[in-house]
Amino acid sequence: MILMKILSFIASIFILLFASCTGNGGRNSNYIKDEGMVWNTQFHITYRGSEQLKDSIRIVLDEVGHNLSVFDQTSLVSQVNHQDSTPVNRDFIQVYKMSEKINRLSGGLFDPTLSPLITAWGFGPGHKATPDTLRIDSLLRIVGIEKTILRGDTIVKGHPDIQFNFSAIAKGYGCDRIAEMFERNGVSDYMIEIGGEIVAAGKSPSNSDWNISIDRPIVSNSDIIHESQVIISFTGMGLATSGNYRNYHGSASERYGHTISPLTGRPVQTDVLSATVLAPSAMEADGLATAFMAMGSEKSKETANQLKLPVLLICSDTVWISPQFDELILK
Repeated sequence: MILMKILSFIASIFILLFASCTGNGGRNSNYIKDEGMVWNTQFHITYRGSEQLKDSIRIVLDEVGHNLSVFDQTSLVSQVNHQDSTPVNRDFIQVYKMSEKINRLSGGLFDPTLSPLITAWGFGPGHKATPDTLRIDSLLRIVGIEKTILRGDTIVKGHPDIQFNFSAIAKGYGCDRIAEMFERNGVSDYMIEIGGEIVAAGKSPSNSDWNISIDRPIVSNSDIIHESQVIISFTGMGLATSGNYRNYHGSASERYGHTISPLTGRPVQTDVLSATVLAPSAMEADGLATAFMAMGSEKSKETANQLKLPVLLICSDTVWISPQFDELILK
């Protein structure tokens, strides 16, 4: 069946971006930084190009948000959630098809139709648990991407109450859409980060690949301590990390994270504390990181080896690094 990470307003990871400037040479003087808030999280973008592209960045972010944000009651996904069948556009189709792919790869453990359960557990719009928590079994009957179908450019739902929430994949997709805009405008050197999801290409201001520090999840009482697990150097890929240790509800003695089990309809904790994935797109990395949290370490390792992707799993008793990830580590 399905599990899903909910990332509404808190970034899935804490990272340090080492896009250092050398202070000599000509490359770094051509780089532009842009940052701000979008979808209740922060974004940071570094690129070599024109200042005028800052307006284009906002346009892309607004388009993606208006199509995929469940927090916007006028968005396309909100319209889909309130109708039996709805014409959809490219943004919806792209994330829907990637969700189907990751759903298959995970054996159904990733699914974007957990929206009613997300809301019930207080991670959706409003961020407050509702009486829906008391009727989990009935909500499970309207969960499952296999109960929907894309016919041309129209999404058709098998039950009118099925609802989508693409929060586990939308920020990565937003990174990819900005990257596409950059490429159309001749920008080939960039790093785009939205709420912890990243896509990077070309060279950094230091004329090297982009160096990223992955956080080690350490929770002491109610405090989260940030320490670097490893620093990697990469380019031409998307990166995402998911972890339950940052987004949770409940008290320190009785907390529950944002990974929801479709088998029980309730939060579940596997032995994977944090999953970092690099993939051809930030959208795919975003979805796979969520799926690995839900799958647990053994199935995650099997899938990572099958896909031959760079993957880092920080588990309760060990750290697992795929051969492809090991090649990216700054020794």
